Amino acid sequence: MDRICLAQAAPLIARDLRLTKFQMGDIFGAFLLGYAVFGIPAAWFGDRVGPRKALSRIVVFWSLFAALTGAAWNFLAMATIQFLFGMGEAGCFPVITKSLTNWLSKGERTRAQGILWTAARWGGAFTPLAVVAVLRFVSWRWTFVVFGAFGVIWAATFYYWYRDNPAEHPRVNPAELALIEEGETRGASSSRVPWALLLSSRSVLLIALQYYIVSFSWYFYLTWLPTYLQEHHHLSTVRSARFAVFPLFFCGIGSLFCGSITPRVTRWTGSLSRTRRLMSITGFIAAAIFLGLSVHMPTAVSSMCLMATACFFNDWIVPHSWASCMDIGGRYASSVAGVMNLMGNLAGVSSSVLGGYLLQRTGNNWNLFVSLLAAVYMAGAFCWPFINPVERVEVAEA
Repeated sequence: MDRICLAQAAPLIARDLRLTKFQMGDIFGAFLLGYAVFGIPAAWFGDRVGPRKALSRIVVFWSLFAALTGAAWNFLAMATIQFLFGMGEAGCFPVITKSLTNWLSKGERTRAQGILWTAARWGGAFTPLAVVAVLRFVSWRWTFVVFGAFGVIWAATFYYWYRDNPAEHPRVNPAELALIEEGETRGASSSRVPWALLLSSRSVLLIALQYYIVSFSWYFYLTWLPTYLQEHHHLSTVRSARFAVFPLFFCGIGSLFCGSITPRVTRWTGSLSRTRRLMSITGFIAAAIFLGLSVHMPTAVSSMCLMATACFFNDWIVPHSWASCMDIGGRYASSVAGVMNLMGNLAGVSSSVLGGYLLQRTGNNWNLFVSLLAAVYMAGAFCWPFINPVERVEVAEA
């Protein structure tokens, strides 16, 4: 919610601060650069101290800078705050992945990631409507303060309730604990992460590369989509917010579908590894086709229908990517996920900045930009045949 708020408010911010398309692209990129640069240190921090301390601090830090976004007075101030905002949020999903590794057996991990990403997508999907509703009562500046406050409340609740080791939680009974202990080693890991081992693994490198590819195209929906709807399809702020719901909403459906259908597909293929490869390759190819077709649609309705379908297939990939980090990384799941997330956010930086550059230089040629994103999707299908998404690095190379 905090991240999408900027995209929805971008036209108002650009008008009030007198920002060009290229500058807005840099602002989107500043957040993602901070997110990317500090992703691995934050993930390592999660492996060292455990998810309870790490995730609570991450959410408080990012919430404070989300609120401070409303205080920006020019391009440099906005870009700096967004960089710090991204730095604060860095490590969020890798540390969550560590948490799920602690709490779930291997057979439940893709389903859990599907539920997690459904929540993330739907949070983003309905944010434009929430922003429009809040803007009726306050300025865009105070809207960021309102959204940031929710994170502080969440962090306090989480820290009170959550435990890194399920055995230490008063609500976990012995039967639950026996099921949970089918997974990996629990709790915080050693501060020594075997980076040389992780970064020499073909599966780690390729899982990071394919996540760069899927994120490069997907970040369009987090950054430029509201502006695209308002400029290319000439929609009002309110109507663009309503249309912007659908791509991320269908991302959520794709994540939920992925998590639910994976056990059935695995019974058919006879292998979780084959299932992850098959569904991810299909997701890349279908997302590329539907996003590419969307630029040829004459209306906002038809264009959004195809973009929503592309998003549905996009999220056949994401839960499998994060679940694979859990299985490949084992007790270093947060660090492996941090490497993957680093590449995803570098993709967001390059996609956002490149988008601003192309739009500025081509006179807002949105069709060229979206067609490029569709072409990039197709490249991801060539990574998955060479990834072993279930074999732990430590075991494979010991």
